[in-house]
Amino acid sequence: MGAKFQEIPEHISTFIKEQKIFFVGTAGPKGRVNVSPKGMDSFRVINENRVVWLNLTGSGNETAAHVLQNPRMTIMFCSFDKKPLILRLYGEAKVYHERDEEFQSYLKLFPETPGSRQIIELKVDLVQTSCGYGVPFMDYVDERPTLRQWGENKSEEKIRTYWTDKNSESIDGFETKING
Repeated sequence: MGAKFQEIPEHISTFIKEQKIFFVGTAGPKGRVNVSPKGMDSFRVINENRVVWLNLTGSGNETAAHVLQNPRMTIMFCSFDKKPLILRLYGEAKVYHERDEEFQSYLKLFPETPGSRQIIELKVDLVQTSCGYGVPFMDYVDERPTLRQWGENKSEEKIRTYWTDKNSESIDGFETKING
């Protein structure tokens, strides 16, 4: 059934690469707990204890705000086909913005995507699997084109204005530092 690892074994890395969606859980020292679904080609395993994901523009920016307050993060994957499995990666995260050298380095790992606002790095200290027997079968159809189209139809200046208006603070008022 379930297993625990101190690092990401090869078979888990392979499982991660096959997934189309993952979920990110964060919380500040007070306020709301946030769980966000993430998709597109936005996740990379760097090595057995480090992963990164490309945080794209969204209606909020809770993850970045929480990580600046409290670096704990959980990333969860579920198998919706084949063999049932739930996978959780636990660790401490850092947020990199395009002004950071790490952002520029990691950005090369992903397809060019308009509205790429941050890269989140997770130093994994625990990998846990569980059965996933209660997770339903679901069929992957395709990526939604909406977010990419939204970004392609906006100038860089309009995206930055959106970040200022919608992504500068969490819903609990924590700063995201997206603008410096």
